[in-house]
Amino acid sequence: MLSIIIPCFNEEASISLFYEDMLKMLTSLNIPIEFIFVDDGSKDNTLNVLHELSNKDERVHYISFSRNFGKEAAMLAGLQKARGKFAVTMDADLQDPPSLIPKMLEIVTSGEYDCAGTRRVNRKGEPLIRSFFARRFYALMKRLTDIEVVDGARDFRLMNRIYLNALLTMQERNRFSKGIFPWLGFKTKWLEYENIERTTGETKWSFWNLLWYSFDGIIAFSSKPLAIASILGILLFLVSISLIVLVVTRKIMLGDPVAGWASTICIILFCSGIQLFSVGILGQYLAKTYTEVKQRPNYLIREEG
Repeated sequence: MLSIIIPCFNEEASISLFYEDMLKMLTSLNIPIEFIFVDDGSKDNTLNVLHELSNKDERVHYISFSRNFGKEAAMLAGLQKARGKFAVTMDADLQDPPSLIPKMLEIVTSGEYDCAGTRRVNRKGEPLIRSFFARRFYALMKRLTDIEVVDGARDFRLMNRIYLNALLTMQERNRFSKGIFPWLGFKTKWLEYENIERTTGETKWSFWNLLWYSFDGIIAFSSKPLAIASILGILLFLVSISLIVLVVTRKIMLGDPVAGWASTICIILFCSGIQLFSVGILGQYLAKTYTEVKQRPNYLIREEG
């Protein structure tokens, strides 16, 4: 069986189109399937549409959260419910082309690979500033972490049961799938495709959502920001020692008291900024640890069928 996990948040207009496209694609597959839609606290009629599909097709199952817990939690819930020997995660907005699933299944069933992932080769249709920062993020992740985060990688991937079981052992609360997937290892084959714009609606990811998500990813898979804060502290200490020697020497030899409160204020503000920056980095790690220690569930289910 192939389990298809689809996180949904306010996707009322997309679900029916997605379902119809999937049915066309599934005619080429000689394998039983199940749909697992996860309603991530939608405010529109997403859940009603899922009720209708579930009543019409016994292969359609759904999970509805008590509120919005985020896409990461929705993906986890779907993967935990999956019964198939193979599982695929994808979005309902048709930016993940269903036509790739037969090829992905062929790759994984061959036994040579445990997972078939997808990546976009371009970002056509995205705002330029968003594309720029996205590329900088992937470059930064490569420098700060020991995992290989592929530029343009999507959450659209098909995995076997061995890979899925390993993934489900990752019970952390601060989830960052783009880092978790490569951290697991296993053999992954990448399929490339050009960016596809949404068929309906608007993206739920704003620039600031993506920015904070990237911060979460860096904190989740690297401790190097803490080392950077320490290095900045050491460098400032050495600079301050040098300046003290310079000021004392100038006073003794030239009798110059080094007047100028403006430069003093600038130095104080600069040092204070570095201190707050370092404390902020430490605070982010402490906040993530605090969240993990509380052991709250990743999501709460209001209804499922």
